[in-house]
Amino acid sequence: MSHRAASWLAWSLVALSGALVVGGIVLGRTTTVSPALELPYGSFGDADSVVLSLATVLTFSVVGAIVASRHPRNIIGWIFCTVGLVTGLDALTRSYAEFWLARGWGSRNLGETAAWFATWAWTVQTIAVTFLLLLFPDGRLPSPRWRPVAWCAGLAISGFALGSALNAGPLADFPQIVNPYGIDSPLVRVLGIAAGLVVVGCMVASAISLIVRALRAGRVELQQIKWLAYGGAVVVGISLVAGAIAIWSVTVSIAVTILAWLGLPVFTGVAILRYRLYEIDILINRTLVYGSLTVSLALLYFAGVTATQAFFRTLTGQQQQPQIAIVVSTLAIAALFNPLKRRIQAFIDRRFYRKKYDARETLEAFSVKLREETDLQTINNDLVGVVRETLAPEHVSLWQLPLSDVGRDGESPR
Repeated sequence: MSHRAASWLAWSLVALSGALVVGGIVLGRTTTVSPALELPYGSFGDADSVVLSLATVLTFSVVGAIVASRHPRNIIGWIFCTVGLVTGLDALTRSYAEFWLARGWGSRNLGETAAWFATWAWTVQTIAVTFLLLLFPDGRLPSPRWRPVAWCAGLAISGFALGSALNAGPLADFPQIVNPYGIDSPLVRVLGIAAGLVVVGCMVASAISLIVRALRAGRVELQQIKWLAYGGAVVVGISLVAGAIAIWSVTVSIAVTILAWLGLPVFTGVAILRYRLYEIDILINRTLVYGSLTVSLALLYFAGVTATQAFFRTLTGQQQQPQIAIVVSTLAIAALFNPLKRRIQAFIDRRFYRKKYDARETLEAFSVKLREETDLQTINNDLVGVVRETLAPEHVSLWQLPLSDVGRDGESPR
C-alpha cells in the first residue's frame, strides 16, 4: 500500500470512528434512562461516559492514523485505528440498547444484538496491549521464534472474545436482557476461562519479548523502548492512584484509569515517529526527581502538621488548634524545597545516571584545575583526557595555532 492510499484509509477510519461515537453521544443524550433500569455501569448519556468515549476514540484513532499514514507497514498504527473503530461502534450500540430499553421503540432483535455487542466489545482492546508489546517499535516480531507466541495470542484473544460473547444468561452490562446468542454449555465457560488465562500468559511473553528486544537494540531502538516503558510506568502509577481513589468514588477511579490508559498510544506514537526521541532521558530524570520530591515534601508536611499540633496541644491543653500548625509546616516546606531537591537530584544522578554524573564531576574538577594551571602542555594533556573520559569519542586530537599566527586579540589574523 502506498503512503497516499494508507493515509486516505487511516484518516477515513478516524472519520468513521468519530461519526460512530458522535452518533452514540447524540442518541445517548436524547435518552432518559429511568432508575428502574439499574444499569451496573451507568448510562452512556452521562457526561463522564461521553468524555471518556470521545477521548478514547480520538486518542487511539488519531495516533493510529498518524503512524499508519507515515509507516503503512507498521501494523501498530492499524491496531490503534481498529481500537478506535471498535470503541466508536461500542458507543453507538450501547446508546441504542439504552434507547431501546428506555422507550421500547425499535426492533427487539436489533436492540438485543446491540446490547450483546456492547457487552463483549471491550475484549478487543486486549489486542492492543498484547501485540503492542510483541511488535513494538517496527511492527515486526523480534525474530521468527516468536511466531508461535503471536499465533497463540491471536487464537487466545479470539477464544476469550468468543467465550464472552456466547456466555449464557443475563448480559453483564444489561441484566434485563438475556444473551440472545448465548449457549448454555460448560464448554463455553471453560473456553472463556482457559482463553483468558492464555491471554495473560501471552501478555507476559510479549513483555519478555520487549526485554529481549531491548537487550539487542541499537541506540535509536533503545530510546524508543524507553518511551514505551515510560508510558507503561505512567499508566501503572496513575492506575495505582486510581485504586486509592476507589475508596471514595468508584466512578472517578474508573475515569482516571481510562485516562491513564490513553497515555499508552500517545507515548507509543512519539516513539515510533521518533519525535524528540532523545528527550526521554531528561523526562525520566525529571519524573524521578519531582516525583520523589513531591512524596518527600508531602510526608514532611503531614508529619510537621501532626508534630506541631501535638506540641501546641501539650502546651495549651486545647483540642482545637489554631492554623499556626499549618502555617509553620508550610514555611518549613518552602525552606526545605531547594536543598531537598538538590540532594534528590544528586542521589538520582549518582544512582541512575552515573556516567553523566561522573562527566559533570570531571568537568567541574577540570575547571578548578584550569584556573590554577599555567603550563600549556599540561593543560593540553588534561583537556584531551577530559574529552576522552566524558564524551568517549573514537578519536580525539588537539590542534593548536603557532604563537606567531595568533593576533593581539587572541584570534588568528585569518
